[in-house]
Amino acid sequence: MDRRTAEGALLIRLCGRWIEYRFARRRRRTIGISIDANGLAVYAPLRAPWRDIEAFLRDKERWIVRKLDEWALMPRPTVLRGASGESLPLFGSAVTLEINAGRRAVRCEPGRLLVSAPAPQRTLKVLLGWLKTQALDALTPRAAHYAERLEVAGPPVTLSNARTQWGVCSEDGSIRLSWRLVHLEPALADYVVAHEVAHLLELNHSKRFWRLVAALYPDWREARERLELAAASLPIFQEAK
Repeated sequence: MDRRTAEGALLIRLCGRWIEYRFARRRRRTIGISIDANGLAVYAPLRAPWRDIEAFLRDKERWIVRKLDEWALMPRPTVLRGASGESLPLFGSAVTLEINAGRRAVRCEPGRLLVSAPAPQRTLKVLLGWLKTQALDALTPRAAHYAERLEVAGPPVTLSNARTQWGVCSEDGSIRLSWRLVHLEPALADYVVAHEVAHLLELNHSKRFWRLVAALYPDWREARERLELAAASLPIFQEAK
């Protein structure tokens, strides 16, 4: 367990491969792991013995290696500068940008998105404004739908700019959802909405909460994994300075 890379990261051999990981001790009761575009991270209680940490990782080794391989195959985020020919995902399907000079306007046609802006440096601002409007128009009625199923009032919905925190439910009963959900297929964005609406009744992640989520969205486990991977490939908007 004390093997290290030249940069100081730890190494462990899993499924016949040396796996690099980040490690930290925290005030927590159990050993935990997370896997994302930056690799494997391991978190352990302050006094957890190394033998317990190693046993935990070996028990999860097949899952760890599979998830690392999935992340390795994920495309990296594309940088969008607002030029004709660039592609971005819209509700789960790729559309190609066509940029024109003119009054602020966006029109969606099969396979393409026509964006008009008064100046090239305003193109992404016009596009982002349109995408946020589309996101709010699509997500708000879904929140009302799931709230009705729980027999609670439809929550106020606003947008956030988060890349990985898809949604937040506040104690006042309002919900903030990342506008970037507009990039995902509606069925996948629906999981995020159902998750946050369930928080209207259970503002925690208790067993009761997950039962509510399962009642609203039975395939939530698969959706949660797909969301983790989707976050890594969301486009980055590079606005002109």
